[in-house]
This record gives sequence, C-alpha cells and structure tokens, in this order.
Amino acid sequence: MTSPPASKRPRTTDASSSSTDPPYKLHYWPTLPGRGEPIRLCFEATKTPYEDVTNRGAGMSALKSLISPTPTTAKNNNNNPPHFAPPVLEHGDLTISQLPNILLYLGPKLSLAGGPSDANAIHHINQLALTALDGFLTEAHETHHPISISSFYEDQKPAALARARDYTANRLPKFLAYFENVLKSESSGGGEWLYGGRMTYADLVLWQGLDGVSFAFPEKVRGLREGREYGGVWGLYERVKGLEAVEGYLGSERRLRYGKGIWRYYEELDGGVGE
Repeated sequence: MTSPPASKRPRTTDASSSSTDPPYKLHYWPTLPGRGEPIRLCFEATKTPYEDVTNRGAGMSALKSLISPTPTTAKNNNNNPPHFAPPVLEHGDLTISQLPNILLYLGPKLSLAGGPSDANAIHHINQLALTALDGFLTEAHETHHPISISSFYEDQKPAALARARDYTANRLPKFLAYFENVLKSESSGGGEWLYGGRMTYADLVLWQGLDGVSFAFPEKVRGLREGREYGGVWGLYERVKGLEAVEGYLGSERRLRYGKGIWRYYEELDGGVGE
C-alpha cells in the first residue's frame, strides 16, 4: 500500500526529543478518563512526554493541595490563582485549570492549532472544540445527573430517563449533523479533519466525545452509525483511532477505562430494560 500524500497525513510534532522544555504535569481525578482525557490525547497523539501525576505519580495528595480551599503549594502563589477543580496542568512555573483553557494553551505548543500562516486558526479550532465539549461531554453528563451533581443517579432517575431520551433522539443527532457539515465545509480543507486540512486538538476532543457517548449509549450510537448520515464524522473517528500513536495509547495501561465518571453506561438510559 502506498503512503498517503503529505497533505493528507495528520501533521503532528514529536516532542519527545525536546530536552529544554519543562515537563508537562497533568492532575486529574484518578482512575477515570473524564475531562483529563482530551489533554492526555493531545500528549499521546503528538508523542509528547507528560506525567499523569494522580494516576502514575504522587496520587491524590498533589491534586488536593492544588484545589483545597487554602492551597499551600508554591504553584498556587504569586501569579497562579487557586484552582476550583481539575484538570490542572503544570508547565514550568505556570499552573492553569479548566479544560478549554488548557487545550487553548497546549494547542500551539503541540502543533495542534492549525497552520502558522493562519492567524485566526486558534479561534476557529477553539470554537469547534467548545462545541464538541458541549455536545458530547457536558450534555452527555447531564443525562445521568440532570437535576443535581451532588445527588446520586438513583435519586434523579425519572428525570435522567427523560433527559437521555431527548439527548439520544434530538441533541446527539444535532451535534453529529453539525460536525458533518463542518467536515463538508471549505474551512475543513478536504473533509478529513475539522479545520485546515490537518489534525488539531478539536479533532481529538471530538474523538473523545464520540468514544465516550459510544460507551454510554452503545445501542443508540450503533443505530446512528448504521444510518450512514454521519459518515464523515465516523470517518474522522476511525482516522484518529488508527493513528499509530493513538492506537498504541488505547492499548496501553495509560488509557483509563470508563466507569462512574462523565460517560456512564446505564442500560435503561440506552433504551434497554427499565426505560
């Protein structure tokens, strides 16, 4: 099989050879992918070394010190405000939180923010990433916690059933249709990636969202895929999944398994028994 032309290959940077850049340290809740996963994917897809501190390093103690009401670490002093919740990224003297903010920071550094000649690329890519986070992360989470984040799923099950029905019947197809249109637009640069003819962090955010909802709603998503209305979106999903670096990551112990986090599987929410 011949190699695809250079214009069709995902353009990424292998940062593993850099010895001058300070290490990246990611802090997120242990054992669950959640909002930390798009960040991990950015590192993994570009072969950028990073430390998943909570899962591979200092455990919860480092994370708690960053998000406690009275933080004591030096990283939270001076120009670094306290953090409300993870994910938190450390890079040299900088510590920042909020997933979209971290992606906005990492995108240019990891060559995941469009071409160097496109000054507006970062804003378009951020728009796409924020939309994917709305549709496949925030709204997916609200299917099992539609009333109160502090309450158990079982305490709001009737509302969750109603929210999940609306999400899978209306909201999920609407977001899929939007991204299908994005891939058909001129700004996509060929229909393989969301923007500019090259892989960006928006593609990785979308991939994680699609993978998460595929876990949470396997029957509903299977039906949407079989309908073939969103072939471009699922083509992008398979394209990212097939990247050598991503494929290796997904098969490794670094990839955390889904559980009782943002993307949860409840049979009744997927149209099964008890609906």
